[in-house]
Amino acid sequence: MTSTGFTPTGSIASVGDRRRVVFATVIGTTVEWYDFFIYASAAALVFGQLFFQPAGEQAAILLSFATVGVSFLFRPLGAFLAGHFGDKYGRRVVLVFTLILMGAATALIGLLPTFAQIGVAAPMLLIFLRIVQGISAGGEWGGAVLMAVEHAPTKKRGLFGASPQLGVPLGLLLASGVMALMAVIAPGDAFLVWGWRVPFLLSIVLILIGYWVRRTVEESPVFAELAARKEKARMPIVQLFRKHLLLVIIAALVFAGNNAVGYMTTGGYIQNYATNPDGPIGLERGPVLWAVAGSAVTWLLSTFFAGWISDRIGRRTTYITGWVLQLIGVVALFPLVNTGSIWGLFGGVAILTIGLGFTYGPQAALYSELFPASIRFSGVSISYALGAILGGAFAPTIATALVQATGTTVSVTLYLAGMTLVGLVATLLLRDRSGIPLGPDHEAEQEKSPIYGASRA
Repeated sequence: MTSTGFTPTGSIASVGDRRRVVFATVIGTTVEWYDFFIYASAAALVFGQLFFQPAGEQAAILLSFATVGVSFLFRPLGAFLAGHFGDKYGRRVVLVFTLILMGAATALIGLLPTFAQIGVAAPMLLIFLRIVQGISAGGEWGGAVLMAVEHAPTKKRGLFGASPQLGVPLGLLLASGVMALMAVIAPGDAFLVWGWRVPFLLSIVLILIGYWVRRTVEESPVFAELAARKEKARMPIVQLFRKHLLLVIIAALVFAGNNAVGYMTTGGYIQNYATNPDGPIGLERGPVLWAVAGSAVTWLLSTFFAGWISDRIGRRTTYITGWVLQLIGVVALFPLVNTGSIWGLFGGVAILTIGLGFTYGPQAALYSELFPASIRFSGVSISYALGAILGGAFAPTIATALVQATGTTVSVTLYLAGMTLVGLVATLLLRDRSGIPLGPDHEAEQEKSPIYGASRA
């Protein structure tokens, strides 16, 4: 879509069309991430006891967090499949399919029998359904991003691209809020018996809403133009890795720096650390979940603001600002959490989410501007999936193991600070391409390398 209001296919993009796209991407990604984060919350709070208890208390929580990470290993598979079919058959069909796949897996987790009921088959089924969630998540993000950014006016790509990014804090807010509510409705043993299942089963309702919303949105105008000209790539993934392998790696490292830190809350680590009755804090489950839900609001606001400001100061400058803010949040996190006060915990995670928003809000626009139109779905999806593996996949497991080995959270702070610096360095390697044309008419311009010191990506 151009700044004149016309799409690459020449049709006029009305304000109503744009609003519908934004609404659909926000709703769809919120539902997807609600499903994904409900699992992480349950892994932190109950799955160790229900599915891995025979392994022993410390090993059980490590195994529970490891199942959170296992799904990330299958995100690239989802990204490869979604990228291939998204570049060949369109963004919308992939978005609808991934939404249904995620919802079905989530609802089935809510029906699973525990280890005490069926033995080792219980954790095996749990892991299988988590893998299905990972495949879905790997395909979801790229499609949602391209629907938002490729419909956007050139000067508002950062703002439009922030809409699918809002799904993460909104999903975390919804997941934490529902879990906190169930902790009140079903306190103590009731939460272990049935209370944790209700948020998973509620996914059925959310999926129906998300499905209806996404079916009302038109296909991306960029893909429509490619299809009309019969210029769709035959083997988009092969072209991506042949021409842009280094770019994929650098883009993945940008996201890894954000994702490792973000999974301290979205991956359930802080929730487990703060509520562990044998740990240094031992806070009640409900207040901790509400504190995390509150931090999702600050994350939401900073993500939206970062997308908006990136249209004015550029993606690169916004990211660099974000890495500095994220580093401040990393250093402040555990000193505040370790006060043992619920307000200290809220302050720690809220400060952290400001930097997280600045290093996540512009990502949709940044990634979309890195790759040519014909392989864009594959490029953004695979970069995102690889970044998730390098960053958040096993961040809660690593943090747990570091504390068990060293007896202090300082080791976790150093780990998170290191990942933040990785993201900063990767960002510095990229040129700012804000405003570059996204349509198929400008493939030659899109092919120019966004990496400093490289003639081609």
